[in-house]
Amino acid sequence: MENIFHKEDLSNLSFLITGGAGFIGSHIAEYLLKNNAKKVRVLDNMANGFESNLSILKQYRSFEFIEGDIRNIDTCRKVCNGIQYVSHQAALGSVPRSIKEPFNTNDVNVGGFVNILKAAVENNVAQFVYASSSSVYGDEPTLPKKENRTGNCLSPYAVSKKADELYADVFSKVYGISVLGFRYFNIFGPRQDPDGPYAAVIPLFVKAIMNNTPAFINGDGEQTRDFTFVENAVQVNIKGMLTKNNDAKNKVYNVAVGENYSINFLYNFIKNYLKSDANAIHREPREGDIRNSLADISLAKKLLNYTPATKFEKGLKETIEYFKTIYSEKVI
Repeated sequence: MENIFHKEDLSNLSFLITGGAGFIGSHIAEYLLKNNAKKVRVLDNMANGFESNLSILKQYRSFEFIEGDIRNIDTCRKVCNGIQYVSHQAALGSVPRSIKEPFNTNDVNVGGFVNILKAAVENNVAQFVYASSSSVYGDEPTLPKKENRTGNCLSPYAVSKKADELYADVFSKVYGISVLGFRYFNIFGPRQDPDGPYAAVIPLFVKAIMNNTPAFINGDGEQTRDFTFVENAVQVNIKGMLTKNNDAKNKVYNVAVGENYSINFLYNFIKNYLKSDANAIHREPREGDIRNSLADISLAKKLLNYTPATKFEKGLKETIEYFKTIYSEKVI
C-alpha cells in the first residue's frame, strides 16, 4: 500500500482516524504513518478494536492513541483539536446485530456520527470522510447499484448509515464542512476479526476450514456480493481526504471492485486453496440480507481517480495467507 494512493507531502498534515484500532481503520492509519504523516491520531473505545492492531501503529513516532467513545461529545472535541483531516470509521457494524440491538446501533452510528461531525466543524477540519454502507440500497433491485438510486432500508444498520448520509449532506450545507461518504461493499482482508457472533463470512470460512469445524452458508449460497479488498478502502479514504476537486466533495461513493461472486464460489475457492474437502452446511437465510450486490464504481473513478488496485482473487489469497500465518501455530 505504500505511496501509491497519493502524491502530496504528508509531513505537515494531521489526521484523525476514528475506529483506528479496528479492521479498516488500522489499515488507513498504517498507510498514513508509513507515508510520513505529521500526526496520525486514533480514537477507539476498543469495543471492536484490538491491541494487536495498535501494536502495529505504535512503532511510528507520529502515532497517537486516545481511548474514548464517539458518543461523548467532549471526547470528540478533544480528538478533533489540531486535526486537518478526519476519516470516520468507528461504528457498530453487522445487520444481525442491529436487528438485535437497534438502540446501540443508533446511539453509536447516528448519535456518535453527529458528535464527531459537529466536533470537526468546531475545529475547522479541512475535510471529513466517513464509512457508509451498501446496505443503504435496501430493496432496490437494480444491478449494478448506482449512488442516486436507493430503496427502502431492510435493517436498523441500514437506517443508521442512511441517516449518516443525510446528516453529512445537511452539515455540508449548513456549516460549510467538506464531507465525503463511502458506501463499502463487503470489505475483507488481513486483521478482519474471525471471532465473535458477528464475524464476517471470509474469516469465518477460513477459520472453520483450518480448524476442521463446520462452516455455515445462509440460504442456498447463490447470493452474490461485490467483495472488496481492504487496500481499496484505504485508497478511497486517502484520495477522499486529500482531494482538491470541488466537484468530488459533499457526495457519496460506492467503494467496491465492480465484480460479484456467489457465497458458494467464495467457499469453494477457500476450500480448494486450503486443500480441504470439507463441505459447508446450508441453513436458513439471514434476516435483513439482500440477495445480490454489485456496484457501479464509475463516480469514484471519475471524481476521485479511484481504481481498485487489488481484485477479488488476489486479495482473497493474501487474506488466507495472513490467517495461515497468524493461526498456523494455534487453534483459531
